[in-house]
Amino acid sequence: MWFWRMGTDIGIDLGTATILVYIKGKGVVLNEPSVVAIDKNTNKVLAVGEEARKMIGRTPGNIVAVRPLRDGVISDYDTTEKMLKYFIAKACGKRRVSAPKVMICVPCRATEVEKRAVRDAAIHAGAKKVYLIEEPLAASVGSGIDITKPIGNMVIDIGGGTTDIAVISLGGIVVRDSIKIAGDRFDEAIIKYIRKKYKLMIGERTSEDLKIKIGSAFGADESLTADIKGRDLVTGLPKNVTVSSLEIMEALQDCVTAIADCAHSVLEKTPPELAADIADKGILMTGGGALLSGLDKLITHVTKVPTNVADCSVECVAEGTGMVLQYIDKLGVTIDEGDVALID
Repeated sequence: MWFWRMGTDIGIDLGTATILVYIKGKGVVLNEPSVVAIDKNTNKVLAVGEEARKMIGRTPGNIVAVRPLRDGVISDYDTTEKMLKYFIAKACGKRRVSAPKVMICVPCRATEVEKRAVRDAAIHAGAKKVYLIEEPLAASVGSGIDITKPIGNMVIDIGGGTTDIAVISLGGIVVRDSIKIAGDRFDEAIIKYIRKKYKLMIGERTSEDLKIKIGSAFGADESLTADIKGRDLVTGLPKNVTVSSLEIMEALQDCVTAIADCAHSVLEKTPPELAADIADKGILMTGGGALLSGLDKLITHVTKVPTNVADCSVECVAEGTGMVLQYIDKLGVTIDEGDVALID
């Protein structure tokens, strides 16, 4: 039986690769790929999430599986609105919600136009009021850090489209930076490497599987291997090759070095008192990209600061959005300044 429930709080990690939805009192209830399958002839949405992801690279000409978000921001407004509406309804289930309060995360360096697009899409998807929060701030709250104290905390959130790095103190971001190198770029780098070295074309899913199974950013184990299948670019026929973890580390070298250098740059801009706090407490990594083997060791090697991966790093941002939303009335944040914690 359906019933309406007013005032439900929903936190959304609107990621380039994955969308997570947090419901007040229940935690993260939904974790699905941000993919939508559309019939180009009728402009009808055929599938959303995991069902649509299975169609990538396997659809007839009239059906296309698209990702409506690129580099952490909306690239296809209409499709994003439909996707948000679907995920909110699916997350709420039988507790159909009338005009919920929604908090959505955005990259550190999202422009005002990009923020407005996210807010408008959520409003049209059925939200009563929409708040935006920068990803590292949400990640720090979701990982259990008390951001209200005058103590420096450094968070590196590596998602699908962007890597956001911030130093946080007294509930706000002191130093921030964001680069468009993250999980998706990792996959692209692997595809290019395999194509160049083996003359083999592989798809996004194969590349992602390689990254998860044997991917490494530092100290790769050469004995760790995986068999992959793809299309031989010379003969045009299917072909199998065996790839080692050392090769994947080589493929990812430029991407992971850029992230480590960005972390180093943020530390250089950090006030000395906060830098001393970070040296004592270490750097915290969150997001799906943080799970890449050896990435924490590489950042430790470059910054000379201990780096740790958060527990449940994938869910940290979503949990943080929901947790902050519960206390937003008590925070008394007024909005419009670019460096405040929350943006309305």
